[in-house]
Amino acid sequence: MPTLTTAPPPLLLPLSRRPQASQAVLVHPGGGGLSPYTPLAVRLARRNGVSGIRAGGLFAGERPDDNIETMVERYLPLLDTLPRRPELLIGWSMGGVLAWELGARLARTGPAPAVVMIDSFTRRDEFGSVHRADVVERIMRSVHAKVAPRDQRWAEATAHAHVTASGRHRVTSTHPGPALLMACASPHRDTQVENWTRLSPRLRVRELDCGHFDVFDGKALPDVLAHLDEFLTGARNRSPKPLGGQR
Repeated sequence: MPTLTTAPPPLLLPLSRRPQASQAVLVHPGGGGLSPYTPLAVRLARRNGVSGIRAGGLFAGERPDDNIETMVERYLPLLDTLPRRPELLIGWSMGGVLAWELGARLARTGPAPAVVMIDSFTRRDEFGSVHRADVVERIMRSVHAKVAPRDQRWAEATAHAHVTASGRHRVTSTHPGPALLMACASPHRDTQVENWTRLSPRLRVRELDCGHFDVFDGKALPDVLAHLDEFLTGARNRSPKPLGGQR
């Protein structure tokens, strides 16, 4: 008797269907899952259509990407399938790098979307010297805390691939649109901010009093949401076509 298989979900997942509203896209962090973004999706859904991009590699038959440029090339066409051109891209850690690179590509063909990066780095070595096993373990706890045992190996392989991708990549592209960097407490924060500032003429920086893997816990999350609200309100006030609202 043939075994029934279920096709994996698409990489672009609708989180709040509002086709007439501005479109916001949450781009996966290292590890590839979207679960840490639930509070952000809920907040954004008040005004926006919201989608999330998960990584390939999380399901049987998928192979994870270990190169940022490959991911950007894979995800860029997905944005063309949205009801409207995205006006906001958000990502934590590696997800912020992906959001930045996608935003820079979109700016070549039309209005530059706003980009929000939550403790992202232009170079992996800005993050300091951390053993790969420790990073993968923290990714699994933060991104795949509730992964089913049958999916554990796929999640771990994807986390390893993304650590490799982050280590290889250097952000050199500039982005002309509004941008927000939320930078966590770290001895490397000054360098982190300086490097992003060189690439963005419209960068705003807000500090988070927490560690890199603690941005979505109960203590830090209110600040993350407050910084996001402040940034979006400012972007709406500066734009003739309000970001995050109906047109």
